[in-house]
Amino acid sequence: MLHAIELIHLGAFSVAAIIIGVCRHKPARVGPWLLLAASVAAVTIGDVFHALNHDSAADIAYLAMFALVALALLQLTRVGALLMDRARLIDLVAFASAVLLVIWVFLIGGSGSLGKISPEDMLGALLLVGICARLVAASWFNWSAVLLGIGALGCLVSDIAYPLAPSRWSEAGFTLLYVVWGAAGLHPSMARLTAPLPARPKPWQGRWATLLGLSVATPPLVLLIEALQGPVRDGVVIAVAGALTVVLAFTRLADSVAQNSQALVRERALREASAALVAAADDAAVDEAVRSAVAQLLPPHDVQRVVFATDDRQLTLQALPAAATNPRPRSWWLDEQAKPGTAATDGTLVCPLWLEPLAVARPNGGALVLAGRRDMLTISRDALEVLAGQAALALDRISLVEAVGRRDSDLYLRAVIRNTADIMLVIDDDQQIRYASPALHELIGQQELAPFTTLQDLAHPDDRGQIRRALRDEGDGVLYCALQRADETQVMVEVTYRDLREDRLVQGYVVTMKNVTESPDQAQQAPFLENVDELPAWVNRRSAQHKFRY
Repeated sequence: MLHAIELIHLGAFSVAAIIIGVCRHKPARVGPWLLLAASVAAVTIGDVFHALNHDSAADIAYLAMFALVALALLQLTRVGALLMDRARLIDLVAFASAVLLVIWVFLIGGSGSLGKISPEDMLGALLLVGICARLVAASWFNWSAVLLGIGALGCLVSDIAYPLAPSRWSEAGFTLLYVVWGAAGLHPSMARLTAPLPARPKPWQGRWATLLGLSVATPPLVLLIEALQGPVRDGVVIAVAGALTVVLAFTRLADSVAQNSQALVRERALREASAALVAAADDAAVDEAVRSAVAQLLPPHDVQRVVFATDDRQLTLQALPAAATNPRPRSWWLDEQAKPGTAATDGTLVCPLWLEPLAVARPNGGALVLAGRRDMLTISRDALEVLAGQAALALDRISLVEAVGRRDSDLYLRAVIRNTADIMLVIDDDQQIRYASPALHELIGQQELAPFTTLQDLAHPDDRGQIRRALRDEGDGVLYCALQRADETQVMVEVTYRDLREDRLVQGYVVTMKNVTESPDQAQQAPFLENVDELPAWVNRRSAQHKFRY
């Protein structure tokens, strides 16, 4: 009775440790660890029944323990989890089950003292050790995986040693199982075992399908051979092995069907998005196509926020960091820098809208930012990177088409007004002069304007502030300013500007100028204004000098 109480305390400690670790470290997938805690509870119940000499109930609890552990390990090897090559693992486990069945029935089952070993427990422990060993190899120095492997190995040793020589020392492996599995749940590295990783499915290979088929066919063949040789002695072992291989085969088939369905959905979504992006004529159409594709690639409840910014300045408005400088990765996680080495349930994926050969078309970049479940974003990460690349290509195409249209418009404007005396300018959104008519060169006495010249650079220093404010605000207007000639003289002009930044063919200000300094006395030719503050500062000074010259 005291031994049963001791086992109850050990099992309760292990289950509580796993639950505390789940609550504290918050792994991406809680299900595997809860199943593992349930398996520890099942083996505790089995040990208590065994200590009380209720062997039949103990065997049921032990079988439930192996079933729960198998489900937990399958959850750890889901698509996008640590063991990405889950199909190969299932094939190997099924083949190992078939081989162990053959070894037990034909080599160990009828031999003297070895026949006391429970075949069901040994088969389950061997499979548990194999899967844990694969988990340790995949995680590489993950302490939680190592502790799980140590516990599985201790369980195997006690399953073999205890039936041969029952004692407290031979059942120490079960005690070790309680302690190390509880410690595995408490260690911070347990979160990385369920951290989502991008799935990389491998091509179909016939030899693996053949191996799985032989594994499924082995239990019926073993049963047939035993039935032909005489009475069936190992019916329970054969039934357990047959059920295990069939479950693994159905799991393998379900995984293949799910992967094929997901691939078809991604392919259809990307194909439709590609067609919509090819036909998109502006940024709004590109935004609509991208959001529609995201809705098809990811379930709506798994995505909390979608930001499609065609400019890094829009990312600043969305309280998001701008895209990284060269070299730029295809995508990255925002929270990896904040919490290195941890696996959060939610994450934010950034896919930059950047194509190196066409970077000159849109130098401000931009990004597709998605916030939601980290595991779902990880599974669809490749498709989202492709979608961002297609969107970037569509935006670059639109920018280049608009640039060609503006160039043709400027060439047409230059050809039409080349020989006129009208002064006309086209100013970009950043206030740089994109085109200036020849009359401006004659007015200021310069053959060519320097690159990146602005209208403020040509104006008198006292008038640059009002020009900057006028071109910064939206709408049309008129202002008066003084331009400086090459010989450092000044000429007063009337500036009429139109805000055509929203026009697809202009995307800037159209400015016309009129010279109002035809008379030697510039102050007399200045237009009448109710508010003299609208006149240039130098005109106000000349007017004051003229008024008080007596």
